[in-house]
Amino acid sequence: MQTGAKRWIKIAGINFQPSEFAKIGFILFFASLLSDVKEHGKIKDYRYGFIYPMVFMVPIIGAILILQNHFSATFIIAVVTVVQMFVAGTKITHFLLTGLIGGVCGAGALMVKNGGSTLGTDFRSTRIETWLDPFTDPTGDGWQIIQSWYAIASGGLFGVGLGNSKQKYLYLPEPHNDFIFSVLAEELGFVGCVVVILLFTIFVWRGVVIAMKAQDNFGCLIAIGIVTMLGLQAMVNIAVVTGTIPVTGMPLPFFSYGGTSLIANLMAVGILLNISRTAK
Repeated sequence: MQTGAKRWIKIAGINFQPSEFAKIGFILFFASLLSDVKEHGKIKDYRYGFIYPMVFMVPIIGAILILQNHFSATFIIAVVTVVQMFVAGTKITHFLLTGLIGGVCGAGALMVKNGGSTLGTDFRSTRIETWLDPFTDPTGDGWQIIQSWYAIASGGLFGVGLGNSKQKYLYLPEPHNDFIFSVLAEELGFVGCVVVILLFTIFVWRGVVIAMKAQDNFGCLIAIGIVTMLGLQAMVNIAVVTGTIPVTGMPLPFFSYGGTSLIANLMAVGILLNISRTAK
């Protein structure tokens, strides 16, 4: 993490990560905004269906990226918002401009100067270099992903048994949080990993069904936003621990240890269940 970045707030002796609740807030806000635009028949209008949501989204995610330097949260919020816009009925051609604007804003945020050095690019470039070849620094930056591979490889087909992981004992950093899937792979093997992935797949499928059967556009967009958020987090976490993408801080929903993330995810599922209860 970059020096000076602060992602946790302590109030009354309790630490929490505000970005976790910000994700849910974004989902609710944009669901309300887009459903209102759609109900007035203006969702396909370039100004109301595209520019209007961008006016709210771009400055806020830019602020999160610059002030907290939290790229993973920014990525999740941006993707969820784009998916909500797509489901609401925004024209596909408008999303080409979304990518262009997002790329320019992201590059601009990363190019902000801080004491003569470029904000956030040093440690991110190191992460990419480590991802391409972690064995260039096996005892430094590449240690985490290499130990993750060892854990996954040790699991085999059925694993070494629940609670019998060896990599979680001082070998694999963050085994209870961001790299919990590696420990799961070691203890439950390939079969256990497939079961977990299937559970997330079923969750996403049922969430999409709930969204399709929601009583109104507002409930539909909330449901699809929650499903996208949790499904995307699971996909990114699994991709990170397997070395498919560069390492980034992303907990595995409902599996990783962490109070703020768990509470936020349970809140999101509670909202989803409430939509399901009143669905057609």
